Amino acid sequence: MIVCPNCNHPNPDGAVQCEACYTPLPATTNCPSCGATVQADAAFCGQCGYNLHSAGVPHVHTPVATTVTPDISLEVPPLVPPDPLLEVVQLNALKSSESTNSDPPESSLPPTEVAVPPEPVPAVAAQPVVSVQSIPTPPPLEPAPVSEAEVKEPTAPTATVARTQLQQVTARLIHVQSDRLIELPQNFSVIHIGKPNDRIPPDIDVSGFPNSEIVSRIHADIRVEGDAHYVEDVGSSNGTYINNLPLLPGNRHRLRPGDRISLGKGDLMTFLFQLA
Repeated sequence: MIVCPNCNHPNPDGAVQCEACYTPLPATTNCPSCGATVQADAAFCGQCGYNLHSAGVPHVHTPVATTVTPDISLEVPPLVPPDPLLEVVQLNALKSSESTNSDPPESSLPPTEVAVPPEPVPAVAAQPVVSVQSIPTPPPLEPAPVSEAEVKEPTAPTATVARTQLQQVTARLIHVQSDRLIELPQNFSVIHIGKPNDRIPPDIDVSGFPNSEIVSRIHADIRVEGDAHYVEDVGSSNGTYINNLPLLPGNRHRLRPGDRISLGKGDLMTFLFQLA
């Protein structure tokens, strides 16, 4: 049975998409070492830590439609050489037409002189004579006084440029029992949650939290895909619960702000997912 990561609807084995919300279901396979159900793109088995890449686990490929181009052969008739006599006739006809179009027809009539009447000259009204001595000379203009504040401080521009500050969204976990804040590592595609071990070192070590004995050394992973965060159980002993619902191994759940993640039974190790 495969649980939908979007709506937690149980689907039968072999289903490709969710029967309730039509979300594509992740592909799963079995560990060749212990037989546990793991996700097809997982690198290690969460139950026994077996390296799945070295075992040659088959990868699920999406079928790609191929286009077949029909073989169409066209028969081209052979070229017939032109008649040389016909080419000479066509060339002579072309030269005669070009000479006819380029030479203008000559007229036998003598040129006719056309008398053009003279254009009338517009009358100009007499302008009154103005004495130069009768016009008083205006006094020179004095510049306006400039204050010291204008000289020292330049005028501020009327238009201001608005600056846009981009805020980066970061994800974090809050431990409910101790109210401790844990910032998720940035630029990580997979964040391992568990306790120190010699196979997969945890990115979030919970060995120092109360009731850490119920958490497996390799317990759960948080996968980052773009702006989305997904949590999945990698074969822990006591399981992983999302909002008090069990998360089956091999399935994953998309985290939303306020989701409750419990590592193990009894809600003893609980984290709240938040975006800041």
